This record gives sequence, C-alpha cells and structure tokens, in this order.
Amino acid sequence: MSEMAEAIRQLIQEKGYSEDSVRQTIEKALKAAYKRTYGTDENAIVKFNDDMSDVSIFSRKVVIDGVYDPVKEIELEDARKLAGDEIEEGDEIDIREDPKSFARSAISTGKQEAHKGLNEDYKKSLMNEYKDKVGEIIIGYYQRERNGNIYVDLGNAGRLEGVLPVKYQSKLEFYEKNDRIKALIVDIKPTNSGIQLVLSRSDPRLVSQILEKEVPEITDGTVEITKIVRDAGYRTKIAVYSKREEVDPVGACVGLKGVRIQNVIRELLNEKIDVLKWDPDPTVFIKNALSPAQVQRVIITDADKRQALAIVEESQFSLAIGKQGQNVRLANKLCDWNIDVKTVEQAAELDLSSFTTVQNAQALFNDEEQVDEIVTVAELPGVDAEIAELLKENGIEQIQDFVEAYDNNSIEIEGVSKEALDKINELINENVEFVEEEAEEETAEAEQAQSEDNEPQEEEYFCPECGAKITPDMTKCPNCGIELVFTEEEE
Repeated sequence: MSEMAEAIRQLIQEKGYSEDSVRQTIEKALKAAYKRTYGTDENAIVKFNDDMSDVSIFSRKVVIDGVYDPVKEIELEDARKLAGDEIEEGDEIDIREDPKSFARSAISTGKQEAHKGLNEDYKKSLMNEYKDKVGEIIIGYYQRERNGNIYVDLGNAGRLEGVLPVKYQSKLEFYEKNDRIKALIVDIKPTNSGIQLVLSRSDPRLVSQILEKEVPEITDGTVEITKIVRDAGYRTKIAVYSKREEVDPVGACVGLKGVRIQNVIRELLNEKIDVLKWDPDPTVFIKNALSPAQVQRVIITDADKRQALAIVEESQFSLAIGKQGQNVRLANKLCDWNIDVKTVEQAAELDLSSFTTVQNAQALFNDEEQVDEIVTVAELPGVDAEIAELLKENGIEQIQDFVEAYDNNSIEIEGVSKEALDKINELINENVEFVEEEAEEETAEAEQAQSEDNEPQEEEYFCPECGAKITPDMTKCPNCGIELVFTEEEE
C-alpha cells in the first residue's frame, strides 16, 4: 500500500485537501471498488493508520460451520488458521483484502468515486471560503474572451475561475492576454471542476472599495460615502459627508494636489470622477450634484413628486446637461430628484410665482445675492467651531445672548480666551445687522395714538346754572334742581 500512502501524502500536503475530506473520499472509493467486486459493501471495513500514512480494507465475516455466503461468512477451521484456536462459531473476524485483487472494473469505479468525492469536497471548501467575499475586490489576469465575456485566471490550478460578463464590463476598457484585472465579486456559481466567481467592473461598490483604501478618513468613519452613481467608463459621481465640521469631506477624498483621487481614476482607467458634498437641503445638494457646472439657483417645483428646476447661466448650460444628458442624468440618480435645467433667459419666461421655493423666486434674476439671516454664533462665517461649541454648552448659542454677555463682560469659560471672544465680536459686527427694537416699539405706539385720535369723540354737556355735568336725557340738574331743555342747533 506504499502507493496509497504516497497518494494520501500528496493530497494532504501538496493539494491542500483536509484530512477529513481525504479520509472520507478514500473510504468511499475503496468501498465502491469492494462493492463492484463482491456485490455489497455492508461488511467492508476501511481502517487508517493513526498518522494517516496508510489505509487498508477488510472483509468482516461471521465464523460458521458450513458456509452459505462466502462474502460474509468463513468456515470455523479456516478462521482458526488465521486468528488462532480461541475463535468460536458465531464470532466475527476481519480479513484484509488486497485492492489489487479487485476486478479491473472495480478499480476504475473506485477511482471515479475518489475523483468525484475530491471534486465535491473541493467545491464545498471553495464555496465556504468565498461565500462571504461577495462585494469584495479580487485581482486576476485576462485569460480568454468568448461571446464578449472575459474569463479571468484567479489561480488555484484553474479550479477557481472568474468571468466578467458583458453587462458588468466598463464600456471603454479593453484587455489583452495576461493583463491585470481588478474587479468586484458579485456572485458565486459552482462548476464541474470548482467554482466560478462572477465579476464586475461597472458596479459602484468597486469605486467605493478602491476609494476606501485611498482615504483613511473613510476607513476610520470620519468621512462617509452617502451614495455613488456611475456611467461606467465615462463618469462617476460620489456624494460624501463629514461627521466632523473641521474635516472637509471633499478635500479628504481628493487629497493634496489631487493625489488620492488620481489613484482611483487610474484604477478605473481614466474614468471621470466628481466628488461632491452631500447636504440635507435638497436645493444645495442638487446644486452640488450638477458639478462641474455652476448653478445659480434651484427651485423645488413639486416636493411630493421630487421635481426641481436648476437655473444656470447660458455658458454653464451644456456643462450642466453633459454629453447626451449624462451629467444631469447622473445628478438625478444621485439626488433621487427629477431635475430640469434651464438657462436664466429660459426661466425668466416661466411663471415661477406658484412654486414653493426655499429661495425668493423674484430674486432669481436680480444681481443682488440673498443673505441668509445669522442667528447663532456657530453660523458666523469664519468662526472657530470648537469655541462656538463651548459657548453653546455654556448657554450662549444665540447672537443676542453673546452680545449681551460680552457687553457685560460676564463670559468666563475655560478654554475660551479674551482674544477668541474679541474675534467673535468682530465677526458679529462685520456680518450681523441689528434692528433697533426700541425704534420699532416707538413707531408702534405712535401708530396706536394716531389711531385713537382719529376715533369720533363723544360730546359733553354742563348745567348753565351750576356747571355740573349733565346728559341729554335729564330734565333737571342733579346738583341745583334747575329744569333743563335740550334743543338741536341748526347747521
């Protein structure tokens, strides 16, 4: 059995099969050959050495005086010759079989069973290894092309094959023999010899995986990718968001002098990539999503149907639309809004008064920019975010609260210096215009007084004798008793 021992060693050490799988496979193969020779394997016993260096097969037979079935029974006299005089009728004895004595067809059957068992076990092993890798990147090499599908060599002696279907290919990519291919695993399928990994070069998750390896801020969770849309081979739009105000999510992804994003572009074979900031305000997000075009205004025309109008200058119109509508189409997918792009001149011809907008529709075509009202310290342009947060934690969030406390010199917060407070006060003076409440109150009081003066006054009467106050319904003065007569004067 030295050949068998060598085969076991190769299967375990060189081929990488597990010991249990080799044990089960060899046992099935030997029993299959045994059954082919004797017609049954019910009494076939396979035994391995403790170190799995060798294997033997035995026939377990019942000791009997007068054999009826020689496959399962043995004469008492023959049994005692093999195992000694202690053997009695009814005992069982294991008799070693030589597989070389099996019929040729039996040996062939055993080999087939062994190959089948090893293949099935190998496929299960590969499936278990790769079932959790769907959505991950794998690297292989171009092997061949058939019907437009590209087959990728992933190693494992050809038992692990990758296929890049036409529908998952990037439109402008072409490969030659042995070219390196980095792709995303999207599915796993069993084959006759192993498994096949279905790969994709067009999946947005491929960009996400590559970008994550280039940007540490994404890995540590500081920057989050909210959504990616692609027209594979042409353009990708990536919306990113930072969980920390001091970290610019777009700058983190682009990198110093664009180094990080250029590495991603190279991996995608020069596909254009727009990295833009996600914003909870749809008008701001839509404006960002239409980059690289500069958008003047965004109007929400139907919030329920998620329809919006983007207003751009004539020079930016073709850039906003993109070649064959690509840019606005990707922006629609990224924002999940239906965006209609118009020039300023085209929008001027529309009736925008009925639309509910987040901006004043009448200001769309004015040269003056609208200025948002600044209410809190954190909204001041150029303010130190950490200082603003410390002020907020100590009850000073509103601009008005800060001004009152600053004027009273009552701000004493650990970590907030006098210079920092002076800087915030300067920012307030530069960016905030206060409305004098006293002037407003005086105006309101004057208007109230004028209103009261304009009301008709009731006429008063006095007694001609004693001067006491009287009314037209009196016939005598309540003070002196003189009789009273009221007459109407002619005008």
